[in-house]
Amino acid sequence: MSLILNHVSYVYEPNTPMERVALKDINLTIEDGEFIGIIGHTGSGKSTLIQQMNGLIKPTAGEIYFQGRDIYDGDFSLRELRSKVGLVFQYPEYQLFETTVFEDVCFGPKNLGLSEKEAGLRAFEALEHVKIPKEVFYQSPFELSGGQKRRVAIAGVLAMRPQILILDEPTAGLDPRGRDELLDELHRLNETKGMTIVLVSHSMEDVANYVHRLVVLEEGAIRFDGTPKEVFVHCEELESLGLRAPQVSYLMRDLKQKGFAVEEDVTTIEEAKTSILRALSWQNRMKPC
Repeated sequence: MSLILNHVSYVYEPNTPMERVALKDINLTIEDGEFIGIIGHTGSGKSTLIQQMNGLIKPTAGEIYFQGRDIYDGDFSLRELRSKVGLVFQYPEYQLFETTVFEDVCFGPKNLGLSEKEAGLRAFEALEHVKIPKEVFYQSPFELSGGQKRRVAIAGVLAMRPQILILDEPTAGLDPRGRDELLDELHRLNETKGMTIVLVSHSMEDVANYVHRLVVLEEGAIRFDGTPKEVFVHCEELESLGLRAPQVSYLMRDLKQKGFAVEEDVTTIEEAKTSILRALSWQNRMKPC
C-alpha cells in the first residue's frame, strides 16, 4: 500500500506578486512499514510536503497515488484516505476541539462510523500508547500543558488506526523523558504493528536513532534520500543547508583525524561506543611489549 508522489510541485499564490515555489518536482515513494525522517531548514518545504500526502493541499503539478490509485480521481474518497494516512500537525491545538480529552480522541473513530463502545476502546488504547494519565481523560484538552496537548492530538490520530502516521515535530514541547517515551512508542508501533511512520523533525539525534531512511529537503527539492549513515556522512553539505549531523558524527570525524581507527559513518551513541572500544582494543594490541 505504497504512497507515491510523482513529479509533485506546489506554488503558493501563483501568478501574483506573492508567488512562492514551495515544492519542485518531488519524486518520493513511501513503502509499507518504513520509518522515514524528513529534515530541512525552515522554509525548505517540509510542512507543505506532508500536507500533500493526505490530500490537504492539492499539487500545482504532478500526481499522488495511494494503493495504486490517483487520490484526485473523481471516485476516490479523500475522507477515506485521511483515515488511512493520519497527519498530526506541528501545533496540537489545531486538532483539539471537544469538551474532554476522551471525547476528543473518540471523535475520529466515531466519524468512521464505529459504535460508541468501539470508539471508546480505541480512545482508551490510544491514550495509553501516548502515556496520558487516566486522571486527565475527562478534563478539557485546553487545560493541558503544551506537551500533553501534543500527546492527545497524536492519540486522536492513532485511535483511527491509520496505515501511515505522519507527524510534524511531535516532540516539540516535551521534556527529554517525554520525548524518548513518545519516540520509543512510535518505534514500537512501527516494529510490532507494521505502521508506516513519517517523522518531520529538527532533532538530528532523534532521526539518527529511530528512522530507517532520511529525506533532506532544500528549497522545495530533495537533496538527499538514503539511510541516516548515507546522509549524515555529508556533514559539510548539510551545514551549507543550515543543518547539522548528530553530535556523535563530529566526534567520530575528529577521532578519525587524530589517528584513531574508528568508523566515520557512525550516527548513534551505541555505534560510537562499539567503534571506539574496538579501536582502543586494536591500538592496545599493537603496542610493543
